[in-house]
Amino acid sequence: MTQPIVVIVGRPNVGKSTLFNRLAGSRQAIVRNEPGVTRDRMYAACQWGGRQFSLIDTGGLDLFTSEQLGQQVRKQAEVALEESQAIILMLDAREGLTPLDKEIVRQLWKRGKPIVVALNKLDNPKNQQPSADFHGLGLPRMFSISAEHGLGVGDLIEEVVKLLPAAVREESPAMEQHALRIAVVGRPNVGKSTLINCLLGEERILVSDVAGTTRDAIDTMVEFQGNEYVLIDTAGIRKKAKVKAALEKYSVIKALAAIERSEVVLLLMDASQGVSEQDVKIAGYAHKAGKATIVVMNKWDLAPKDSTTIKEYIPLINERLKTMNYAPIIFVSALNGQRVLDILKLAKDVGEQYYRRLATPQLNDLLQAAINRHHPPAYKGKPVRFYYITQVAARPPTFLIFTNYPKGITTAYRRYLMNQIRQAFGLSGTPLVIKFRKRH
Repeated sequence: MTQPIVVIVGRPNVGKSTLFNRLAGSRQAIVRNEPGVTRDRMYAACQWGGRQFSLIDTGGLDLFTSEQLGQQVRKQAEVALEESQAIILMLDAREGLTPLDKEIVRQLWKRGKPIVVALNKLDNPKNQQPSADFHGLGLPRMFSISAEHGLGVGDLIEEVVKLLPAAVREESPAMEQHALRIAVVGRPNVGKSTLINCLLGEERILVSDVAGTTRDAIDTMVEFQGNEYVLIDTAGIRKKAKVKAALEKYSVIKALAAIERSEVVLLLMDASQGVSEQDVKIAGYAHKAGKATIVVMNKWDLAPKDSTTIKEYIPLINERLKTMNYAPIIFVSALNGQRVLDILKLAKDVGEQYYRRLATPQLNDLLQAAINRHHPPAYKGKPVRFYYITQVAARPPTFLIFTNYPKGITTAYRRYLMNQIRQAFGLSGTPLVIKFRKRH
């Protein structure tokens, strides 16, 4: 599912990060009362009124500056604006309209995208009225807000949501009828482009040992044993604090978008370095997006090892990647081609699991057997009963269980049922979703 994107723009110190934090429901962006503050996160998944969208915070725009930092911020914002479907323009209602505000509006008009104006810092709208100059901008969607206190934010975002297109899911009747889309993701410099070049057998993608070489997602078709695959190479996802080059910040957004439009994710890691904290975060992105995933330990030729190393590595990897310890693990060397072609065989397998649909009678037989082996805990002293299970969706396989007490299902028991389904039907490479509904 590809979610629409909303970007927040404006000149420095108008309250963009404050609004971003409020809409994201957290303190993700660092907020200070000074221009040019570096934020440690500029992307968040948001939901309002049942609509989901991705939100991007940008640095303060100064279109008149010739300084390198200002130029980089502008480039960041341009990438974000290009990706977006709606724009929130933040203006400081207390300071009034400035020449820089007017120039930003002029530049935004050229893009032809819907703009919603947030007149910020009106902490008491009853006693504070924005300057009439703002209405001379010719922008019809204008809201007085206080991002700090939340005043007017609801009306603002409701208008934004109305302007968004529907989320897009490219549905296919079966995996065999189209090329399987595989996103290759990971920290910078773990060998993503080298791996794809090895799979292609030719230098069709730039390869470099300088972290951050790949800026955009690149799609390349490859055929193997009669099956077609689309390989999506992405920029390395690095710790936000270490992202310095302007375009690299937004390459993270492109990488996340690549995950969303893929069916299988190859999570590349450097076997010589082990599983890092950032690897765990990237795994979380893929798991949350509900994608089939293969953990690829690259640079296996550089890792210190003996005959028992793989057996020792696997439990350590699963312990670190708790959210997706279902994912198969393969050890390769993209540099010398060791086991690289096995990745495509494995991708086909987990891709089929991702599309798998299970018969309802089989599922109900499994559910009854699972209950007989291990009864669910009681809820408020009353027994929890399951009446029926059915699969309601694929990509990933999603199941609905009717019960008398949906709130009484513990996390541990949900995990137990999920493992039972995995083991019975060989669903080792795809996330599973189990929902519970009260039977009326």
